[in-house]
Amino acid sequence: MEKYRPQKVRGENQEEKEAAVGTSLFDQIMAQRKLSHPHEDMCLTDQALRLTRLPLGLFGSPKFLLRRLVAVAALPEPPLADAAALGAHYKELNMRLQRQHQVESITGLLLIYPSCLLHVIESSSEVLVSALKSFQDMEENPDSLVKTQRILLLSHQIPNRLFQQWSYKELSTRAKTSSEEFEEDTVETLAATVLSQLLKLGNHPEISKQTLPGSVLDRTPELIVPQGVLERLLARGELLSPRRYLQAYHSPLDIAMDSGHVFGSSRLTTV
Repeated sequence: MEKYRPQKVRGENQEEKEAAVGTSLFDQIMAQRKLSHPHEDMCLTDQALRLTRLPLGLFGSPKFLLRRLVAVAALPEPPLADAAALGAHYKELNMRLQRQHQVESITGLLLIYPSCLLHVIESSSEVLVSALKSFQDMEENPDSLVKTQRILLLSHQIPNRLFQQWSYKELSTRAKTSSEEFEEDTVETLAATVLSQLLKLGNHPEISKQTLPGSVLDRTPELIVPQGVLERLLARGELLSPRRYLQAYHSPLDIAMDSGHVFGSSRLTTV
């Protein structure tokens, strides 16, 4: 299938031009953050959004820039559907998003635990925004297959995909650990644990189009993110729901033009 190549729109406005060459305020903030924290992904808490609360249109660009979204969700007790039904539901969502946006393949991984989900999606910013809207609808639907959803990480302009296709895997009770084991850990520590395990899995030498991550997890269960870590993250109040995330990025950025200060931040930001 021919790759989707967005055409440059005539008469693009200044914001689009800035985004295309990486000179927008968002790009400069992200560049500063990467310089000070070169090995850190963005944990999506209210504190992090104080430095990145920009309209969604600013981090789009005429070119396809790859993003990675990591989300966690709690399942009802008892679950309203089995793992196969949950996997089919999310697979259909991915297919619908791909048809809607006509992008390259959506890749990622859905891990289905007895009490929660861990979902990784790799695609364009437009696809991720649509996915967040779908997550919001699911969370607010009382008959949804999932309930509480939280956005854990958003990686911008990632150089490579972790996964070669999208797949899901049901994990047995052996992945279950008590959330009390991680009660003293901070959100940043818990998020780093999740990301570290996902990176190890995605970079495993056996991962390919023929070998799915689920098969690797069967042989190397030590790469499984502990369920207790996810349960603890869902119990904390710092992470943003899909609704709060979308509201934050759609809201205007409050800047004191004479000082270059972003309100809510303890540091000055050059604009």
